[in-house]
Amino acid sequence: MGSVTGIGGVFLRANDSKALYQWYEKHLGLVKGQGAYSFPTPKQRNEVLFCLFKQEDQYLPQAQKAMLNLIVDDLDALLDRLTSEGVTVDPKRESYDFGKFGWVTDPEGNRVELWQPPGE
Repeated sequence: MGSVTGIGGVFLRANDSKALYQWYEKHLGLVKGQGAYSFPTPKQRNEVLFCLFKQEDQYLPQAQKAMLNLIVDDLDALLDRLTSEGVTVDPKRESYDFGKFGWVTDPEGNRVELWQPPGE
């Protein structure tokens, strides 16, 4: 019997896909491969979460139907760099026993969550 073994990608709608790809390459390290883009994950050891939110939940903007959660190795350094590059960075940063979180907004208004797992 077949079974699901993981998440193979994240898909977002874009008004200008070329410009949005370039923004993710420049600011968040997206890499162009043969026919696709990906984030390098040589050290990824964490499970990929699948979370569903109620329509009225405020965790992500109402108009946004999906949100990227990217694993980072130094949240504060990355958010400081992105701020200096003019990226829209949410000033709120949160810390829990399961990691630190911060958020940025891409040029098309998509909120992106950045997660530094504990021990990174």
